[in-house]
Amino acid sequence: MLAVKLFGPEDIRLVECEIPRITADEILVKTTAAAICGSDLRMIENGYRGVDETHPLTLGHEISGIIAKMGENVTGYRLNDRVTIAPNFGCGHCKNCREGDYHLCEEYRAFGINIDGGFAEYIRVPKEALSQGNVIRLGDEISAPEAAVMEPAACVLNGQERVEVEEGDNVLVIGAGPIGVLHVMLAKARGAADIYLSDLSAERLKKSAQIAPYIIPLDASGLEEAVMEKTRGKGVDVCIVACASGEIQEKSLGLMNTKGRVLFFGGLPQGKDLIRVHSNILHYGELKVCGSTRCSVRQCESIVAMVKEGKLRLRGLISRQFEGREFMEALKYARSGRGLKTVLIFGNKEEEPT
Repeated sequence: MLAVKLFGPEDIRLVECEIPRITADEILVKTTAAAICGSDLRMIENGYRGVDETHPLTLGHEISGIIAKMGENVTGYRLNDRVTIAPNFGCGHCKNCREGDYHLCEEYRAFGINIDGGFAEYIRVPKEALSQGNVIRLGDEISAPEAAVMEPAACVLNGQERVEVEEGDNVLVIGAGPIGVLHVMLAKARGAADIYLSDLSAERLKKSAQIAPYIIPLDASGLEEAVMEKTRGKGVDVCIVACASGEIQEKSLGLMNTKGRVLFFGGLPQGKDLIRVHSNILHYGELKVCGSTRCSVRQCESIVAMVKEGKLRLRGLISRQFEGREFMEALKYARSGRGLKTVLIFGNKEEEPT
């Protein structure tokens, strides 16, 4: 089968390898679509611990597929079921796992991160992931590319649950990349009132408005003045920093309404992750500041339900699709920043459902 494997920093190769063998407690998924994430781009650029010439890793953690083979002990699934895969699973017995937060397990494993992922024609799903519900069945109304971008939507849901986006909130999202646009879309689905989006790029703001015409775009220069003008001096109820900028994280506290909530979504580069916080702004404003990482199986299931119910439409996020063998071209496009989500298609391209 074809697989896209990382061997080290900037050493990414298309290789032919054997189809994974499964045990009686596992399933084999035939990949239909897999989306390229910013995490994939960073892993390709910087390499990843434990990955080298003798220990390559198949990347890809935003995955949809079809069940191609099942072990004799597997129940609850059928051959040819259309599925999406929640990438993170844990040890199953620590406190976080017992609470359903497998993605926070200290021994967590994830497809495309520390076990082979979805940039391949077939994926082996281990017993532990299967038992924790990581393989989620889909209906026919969701296309394979759309199913592949459900994982980043679930990560966004994790963040918005942490920061408690509620009906009627005024929400500011800073960063108009794919994650920022997802935050805008999900905030709208959760009943937010005014939704502001800011970015350094006017072109990105323009593209975002085509997908989410209800946004109120704000230029990054003079952001504080613009926010205060729009909110009559009160500030926003929720601010989501969806860009890797410590400076923006620091400034976000000055944009908040009383009892405002701030989400730092995504990490900063090592060595640049120390920021200054004005304690009195937190104290007198009774602000809440939190972070979020990855997503749980439950959150992936929630996104599937929202898409099925028409509350969330993900198709507009997909800028281009490439065949699996065109990975190098897809990588170049993803790195260019010209689009939002870049999706690899394995096998025949799937028609959009009507």
